[in-house]
Amino acid sequence: MNKAITDGLVLMPPEFSAGLNVWSSQDGTPGSDTYASNANAAFVPADQDFGGCLEIVKTQSVQKLRWMGETPILPGCYLMITARIKAVSGNLPDVRIAGWAGGAGGVHVAGVPETGPSVSLSSYGEVVTVRAIVGTGTRTGVDMPWGTQALYGHFGLDLTGANGGVVRIDDIQIEDATSVFHRKMMDWVDVKDFGAIGDGVTDDSAAFEAADTAANGREVLVSDGVFFLGDHVTFENSVRFQGTVVMPNDKRLVLTRNFDLDSYIKAFGDEKLAFGKAFQTLLNFSDHDALDLCGRRINLDGPIDMQAVVNNKTAFEVRRTIRNGQFEVSASTNWDTITVTSQATYSSGAPLTLSNVVNVANIPVGSLVTGNGVGREVYVRERNVGAGTLTLSRELYGAVGTQVFTFERFKYVLDFSGFVKLSKLAIDNVEIQCNGEASGILLPPDGRLMHVRDCFITKPKDRGITSHGGGCQGMSIDRCRFLSNEQSMRAQDRKSVAFNVNQNDIKLRDNMAAKFAHFGIIGGTGNVITGNHWFQGDGETDGLRTAGLVFTAKNLESTLTGNYIDNSFIELTNEHDSSPDFGVELSFGGLTITGNIFVVSNVADWFSWIVIKPYGSGHFLHGLTISGNTFRSLNGSVVRAESVDTTFADLNYLRLRNVVVQGNTFNGVTDAFQNPVSLEYTQGSDSQTWTVDFSRYLPFGGYARKISGVVAKGEITSGATGRVSSMPFTTPMIGANKNQIRLTWDQACRGEVMVTARADNPV
Repeated sequence: MNKAITDGLVLMPPEFSAGLNVWSSQDGTPGSDTYASNANAAFVPADQDFGGCLEIVKTQSVQKLRWMGETPILPGCYLMITARIKAVSGNLPDVRIAGWAGGAGGVHVAGVPETGPSVSLSSYGEVVTVRAIVGTGTRTGVDMPWGTQALYGHFGLDLTGANGGVVRIDDIQIEDATSVFHRKMMDWVDVKDFGAIGDGVTDDSAAFEAADTAANGREVLVSDGVFFLGDHVTFENSVRFQGTVVMPNDKRLVLTRNFDLDSYIKAFGDEKLAFGKAFQTLLNFSDHDALDLCGRRINLDGPIDMQAVVNNKTAFEVRRTIRNGQFEVSASTNWDTITVTSQATYSSGAPLTLSNVVNVANIPVGSLVTGNGVGREVYVRERNVGAGTLTLSRELYGAVGTQVFTFERFKYVLDFSGFVKLSKLAIDNVEIQCNGEASGILLPPDGRLMHVRDCFITKPKDRGITSHGGGCQGMSIDRCRFLSNEQSMRAQDRKSVAFNVNQNDIKLRDNMAAKFAHFGIIGGTGNVITGNHWFQGDGETDGLRTAGLVFTAKNLESTLTGNYIDNSFIELTNEHDSSPDFGVELSFGGLTITGNIFVVSNVADWFSWIVIKPYGSGHFLHGLTISGNTFRSLNGSVVRAESVDTTFADLNYLRLRNVVVQGNTFNGVTDAFQNPVSLEYTQGSDSQTWTVDFSRYLPFGGYARKISGVVAKGEITSGATGRVSSMPFTTPMIGANKNQIRLTWDQACRGEVMVTARADNPV
């Protein structure tokens, strides 16, 4: 910094040759005596050492020389006063730089040091230089710290010691010396001071590292320019960017003291590039576990390949977080879905493989697979071009043989499919504004404990969160909002899915989803699903509804608790089973459905909230609890809350075990299911056989398999014999649908009984 240059300040006194009438023999204040009329001083035009100079005979104990001009004193600005002097004859005096401190209104500022270090003249003809620095701050090297009350000074020198000596003085210089204190006074260092060029071509990485080393706790300034960094650069100090940097894709810029997206945007000047470079650092530098997006919105015209931006890793399993920002998609052909149709062969002997795939090289990993016998949310996990095979995320229930499949590769804002394995990544408080152009997040093919929390995934074109492999193991989705791009469509016309998972131990808590084809397709077991609200209705009278959650594993080991299931249903299938007929395995069950709110409106009366859809024969229920739920139909009633979709097969009702349905509330539901079922039955006329119908109550159209109690309510009587004291024997599974039971008495009789039956074997 040089105020004489930057602000045009006049600091330098005039030369003595211009006249001695501005040079005072006193303090330099207006009206003081000058050397112009002093017989002890004269201008010497041609000295062999100085050229023009001032000659003075010392006649006073302190012989003063002051410029009468007012030299400004500015906060943060330091002045160096320099004088060159030599003794000519007589006594040898001492010499020092001196000044007079002036404040507002021309008053003298008392109590500040007004003289510099004193130097003794020891010989005649020797040129001696004396200096002193004056400024507002008390700093090492400042001889006259004047504080902030001094606004200007009259500067020159003093001669002290014995009188009678003759000296000659060269023109006095006053210069801005702030740069002397630059390194210590400023809280930053500039990379250009360490050799950085900033022409976009010269490799400035060494200069950046040198500036960081010199900063030693201060900020590093990357001043104006475009700085090419050909190698990794790590800043241990905070960095401020006025200029920008460019780097090869495989080189990292590590900002340890201001590791956030804002700083990377300032560094690279491009939001998408800045996010990629920051994420690259996040996975390569251990000092930070989170990338703060600083509430910034990142505009995207194409997907971010998250592995490609990292460049040097295909696996990472240390906890990391991306948080606090927004991605917003703009329209571009970069988001267009890649669609390929190709012939391939499927065998249940290799249930996760498509072989003999035509044009296999054209089918991208992460593509959705559709075709005859293909269940929902089946994706390409791996591709082997040489072998002509594709590895699938799920098995196909009915695709054995050769056929033409369709492969659709959706484009995702955050695409992690390039990683081989990625674990423990959290996406926290981030909104992904897909704007109907893109899908949200594509998970890695392998990994565990991914976490998406407090996020919005808004208007995805096709999918919110997709798992095309095993990267969803143990994943948590908490307090997120999924808002469909298909709000105005009828429910049956929607195609988008909020999320899918293939692996086990999913935690789905306190989320909300609106108007997707499906909220989620869940392929694993060990799931905890609680506190969510998903809504899939429309305004159509007697409208169709789609499944909200679809479970494709059979024995689920899962809980569904405290959810608001709104205009959709829960569906249990085995569509991801290459041998869908029941074999040596567990069948449908292992699920507890408790404390949920089930609501529907404007639907046909055959709608039901809990649907089981076997894709093969021989399946049954084993370990299913449905309790404490509320079922309510608005603007019309439904017949039942539960049903079996027999498109492919029915259940084996003779094998139902441990099915508990109790404590539920029904409004607008004609037949309230429960198990076991206790009915009051009244026989009004004498009959030896009483038939009790349980069809309205037994769950899922089950049989009246077990009779666990018959209790008479009052007397059983006979018109012939009076009171009947004997008990009847019971016969279960009576009638065409086996949902009635028969009581057979030893004589014709009448009366009222309480009968308890159940559709399952309780153990």
